Amino acid sequence: MKKVLILANVSDGLYNLRFELVKELIQQGFQVYFTVLQPKEDEKVKLLVEAGAVHIQTPFERRGTNPIKDFQLIRQYYKIVKEVDPDIVLTYTIKPNIYGTFVASRFRKPVVMNITGIGSSLARRNRYQNIVQLMYKFACRKAFMVFFQNQANLDFFLRNRLVDESKARLIPGSGVNIDKFFPIAKSTRDNMIKFLFIGRIMKEKGIDEYLAAADAITERYANAEFQLLGPFEEKGYRDTLFNIKNDRIKYLGVSNDVREEIKEVDCIVNPSYHEGMSNVLLEGAAMGKPLIASDIPGCKEIIKDGHNGYLFKVQSTSALIDKLVEFMELDGNDRTVMGANSREKIETEFDRNIVIKQYLEVIHDILS
Repeated sequence: MKKVLILANVSDGLYNLRFELVKELIQQGFQVYFTVLQPKEDEKVKLLVEAGAVHIQTPFERRGTNPIKDFQLIRQYYKIVKEVDPDIVLTYTIKPNIYGTFVASRFRKPVVMNITGIGSSLARRNRYQNIVQLMYKFACRKAFMVFFQNQANLDFFLRNRLVDESKARLIPGSGVNIDKFFPIAKSTRDNMIKFLFIGRIMKEKGIDEYLAAADAITERYANAEFQLLGPFEEKGYRDTLFNIKNDRIKYLGVSNDVREEIKEVDCIVNPSYHEGMSNVLLEGAAMGKPLIASDIPGCKEIIKDGHNGYLFKVQSTSALIDKLVEFMELDGNDRTVMGANSREKIETEFDRNIVIKQYLEVIHDILS
């Protein structure tokens, strides 16, 4: 039986975005192993194991830059690759991409890397960025194939000579399961226009702009409501959100099934500074919701301005407010049409089966 080893960071991301790929690999006769931060008791880990995959816990700091901690991760990967002896290694996110590929190459294991986004580590011009670029250049040289989730990230790697063009391939993000995410009627009907942010609560996700815009819009419109859903990535925002006096700005906590929250709102808002391909927008659009997002790679591919939502200048609260006002002024029929346009775009361009097909093609190329 051929073995596939998946090196990832967290179970939520692996389950929510790649579960269908894991299942397809298992159905095709592969033994699938996966590494994540979370222990075997984690709910998403349990679901992956129930599907037939083998769990290996690998604790590490996702955003830390401690060289000792990173060296410990490399040692973990070395032990895992040696013991599992996979035929193919799939990697996701920066540390698994770089360190996982480095280790796998030592054992001459073919790696399919996925650049889920360049984020702040590559976007900022500083010494750390230079180090990360050098590490990515080495890793990409060792990889069999490197998938990119948007054209801008691919262009960045090509422009900086981090990857050979022959190894690079563009895919539509992680895609979305259109059979799981589909339009569902609201359980309650009122005259409120509800906006929803889904994501990690941190500055680079545009939380400051979202909250400032929410204050401005709720002051102007009595029927506007803003919701936030997601875990706290930066501690300072916990006090901020728990002490909001405006009862039409609501923190919902975290969710095991975001479909429940998405179906109850009128618009998904993503004011992020960086994206690979926004899964939040993909899922919202698949459920027939209009979208408002930063005009950045990873968002602008999903939104046609004025057709299924609006794009605004990144990090601009005033630009976000302008688009929110435009949305508030639409009549119900126009909002419905926008939502239908979102669903249509997802069905034609971002079906997860498109991504799975490309992975299977590369895997079969490797094995043949």
